[in-house]
Amino acid sequence: MRENDNLFQIIRANGRFCDAKGYERYQTTKYPDKRMVILACMDTRLVELMERAMGIDQGQAIIVRVAGAQVQHPFGSVMQSILVAIHMLKAEEVVVVGHHDCGMQCMNTHAFVEKLMERGISKQTIQMVENSGINLENWLEKFDNVYESVRSTVSVISKHPFLAETIPVHGLVIDPHTGKLEMVVNGSQREMVLEGIV
Repeated sequence: MRENDNLFQIIRANGRFCDAKGYERYQTTKYPDKRMVILACMDTRLVELMERAMGIDQGQAIIVRVAGAQVQHPFGSVMQSILVAIHMLKAEEVVVVGHHDCGMQCMNTHAFVEKLMERGISKQTIQMVENSGINLENWLEKFDNVYESVRSTVSVISKHPFLAETIPVHGLVIDPHTGKLEMVVNGSQREMVLEGIV
């Protein structure tokens, strides 16, 4: 490992962190104090910003991060994480948080394939995946409107056969520059909020 490698820097930082007992201020249980699971985008601008904007501190919520804050498959790993949070880790509500200027908004499949090939993924490999029944357009699941995307994700989660009707599923949109939140779905009242109206 070279000193300028990210992995080397991570290991070195971890040594300093552990030696200084930096972990002590983060000790908590695995059960979220606020009994909530948050599904959010993996965008780097949301790291810490979202939690601070929502008033969430260490140990208060389970956070699942995935591109676009979307559930692509009702029995995929994202939904699995949400259901484990509810049934095994005592979460009692779900909050979906989309954001403006999301990379999944208007995702360009052609540009994605070009990036694959730039990284050495052969055209034959891409064609093999497509020939096996994977539609890259559907798999990338782009969206045009963040409000509609949040509503759609809330709907998928709410209608899951393993989710009790007593579990509210809320939908929010956050501005990645200011942290301002907009309510899109109030799961407690099972209502959809019109775009731009809180």
